[in-house]
Amino acid sequence: MKPTHLTALRFFALLLLLPGLAGLIASAMMSTHYLEAMPRVPVMVEGRIVPREIHGTVIYQTPVENRRLNQIEFSSVGVFVVGLGLCLIYLEKWGSLQQRAGDEREGELAENHG
Repeated sequence: MKPTHLTALRFFALLLLLPGLAGLIASAMMSTHYLEAMPRVPVMVEGRIVPREIHGTVIYQTPVENRRLNQIEFSSVGVFVVGLGLCLIYLEKWGSLQQRAGDEREGELAENHG
């Protein structure tokens, strides 16, 4: 693999890994806020009828709040997993390049001493 391809792979891995991680952190912060602010019983007047369990406590939220948090959580996990996959591919390719470079150096040293 060419060094430019390896650099591009690293760039895209980080491009997906870091925003995915940021999204996971944002969804965790939203969940914590929901845990503190949302009612523990359904409130029909406000439309807070959708239950969500957060750290063993059930809170009730509106369908819109539930959909928004689900979208953030699922998209963040998806982006993070794709970035993680690219990162693992990058590390495997980088390691094989390092191995080849080491093998070439050993061959040069053997020729010079032999």
